[in-house]
Amino acid sequence: MKKIIIAVVIAAIAVGAYFMLTKPKAPVAGVAAQEAALIYDGEVTKIDAATRTVTLKNQDGETSIVAGPEVKNFAEIKVGDRFDVVYEMAIAVELVKVKNPGAVGEQVSTSTVTAPQGDKPGMITTNTVTATANVEAIDAAKSIVSLKGPQGNIFKVKVKNADLLKDIAVNDQVKVVYTEAIAAVVSAPAAKK
Repeated sequence: MKKIIIAVVIAAIAVGAYFMLTKPKAPVAGVAAQEAALIYDGEVTKIDAATRTVTLKNQDGETSIVAGPEVKNFAEIKVGDRFDVVYEMAIAVELVKVKNPGAVGEQVSTSTVTAPQGDKPGMITTNTVTATANVEAIDAAKSIVSLKGPQGNIFKVKVKNADLLKDIAVNDQVKVVYTEAIAAVVSAPAAKK
């Protein structure tokens, strides 16, 4: 059995759970790229309260994790509970020219939310990056804009409202908001029908 530090796994699961429970706001200017992935899913098969070790089982076998003191509500975990780690990413683009062209920058903020006292353990960590991107190409027929970020990465976004393309051109700079979250969550098993 592998030993994994639960803080990392719990953080991963919490973000997914957060996004499942509180969907992100609609992107500004109707442009978005979104991606979600289930990183781990398993069932709690054993709990050792003295060592705070939880044994999980999924199709890949068994894994034991140690829940550190940062894992609140440890006593709420029960054999048979589900343990899921979810990753979600969303990009919103304001198709508005920036006021100071040439000023390339990036601002990052991080927040962590944990489950309320008495709930099953869960934690969500969210990173939000606000940056300036250069418009590299515009495919008006497909409503796709290719953007180059401050670190040179190029990504494409589909514009939901084609009218927004009228105000931008190749070599313009636009504002980009990129949110990435990872959630680790323990939940009661689904009721049998």
